[in-house]
Amino acid sequence: MNAARNTARNPSRPRLAVFKFASCDGCQLSLLDCEDELLAVCEAVEIAYFPEASSAMQPGPYDIVLVEGSITTAHDRERIRRVRRSARRLVTIGACATSGGIQALRNFRDVAEFAHLVYARPEYLDTLAESTPIAAHVPVDHELRGCPIDQRQLLALLDALLRGRRPSIPSAAVCTECKRAGQVCVTVAQGTPCLGPVTQAGCGALCPGFARGCYGCFGPKEAPNTDALAVKLGELGLDPPAVRRFWHTFNAGAGAFRRAGGG
Repeated sequence: MNAARNTARNPSRPRLAVFKFASCDGCQLSLLDCEDELLAVCEAVEIAYFPEASSAMQPGPYDIVLVEGSITTAHDRERIRRVRRSARRLVTIGACATSGGIQALRNFRDVAEFAHLVYARPEYLDTLAESTPIAAHVPVDHELRGCPIDQRQLLALLDALLRGRRPSIPSAAVCTECKRAGQVCVTVAQGTPCLGPVTQAGCGALCPGFARGCYGCFGPKEAPNTDALAVKLGELGLDPPAVRRFWHTFNAGAGAFRRAGGG
């Protein structure tokens, strides 16, 4: 694909924009890595703003806006409000945009102390005390979880929006994916700590498929029983501080995981 070719306004196709905030760009790359499917996306939409893919950046309004990254500065807090005003539909993609990401670990500590330890002149920094999800600042129409997001879910969501349907996003636990794949439970069989019972499906149970416990990349599932899992983690030999740290990964700022981790 050469996204730069999409420079002329085409009123017959919905206009797509992709914005980045505090993040690693991995979720945007998930869209670019769709390869053959990306050609179909380019035929279905006009890519009006996507700096990761094209230097041709057109102003809004946009029909669909994908937002990657969390809000960590006052400048970005104002910028996301401008993005929201330009968007007919706003979709947050990835753990950073939906829960604050790995950088939300700052929410549990004194950011000023970190700044003084890392930077010679911390007074030049302009940063907020917390890393927060997009939904903490503006209304969000749909969320895609993951670190990074799943390409199939992204394509299915775009297809649903373009057809005027409500996207269907999994809400069950990763454990259901393990069962469908015929994988042995790593906690039961090996005593391996695993967040699968409380994590939303979407990754295809990738880590348990390699005999590793789930790290919670897709964030908490609907109504997760974190208390029961914490008890099980203790039975596996984790002391209380280790149990609290177990929740502090990609979705440390997500509601249920934040509370379980003592935030």
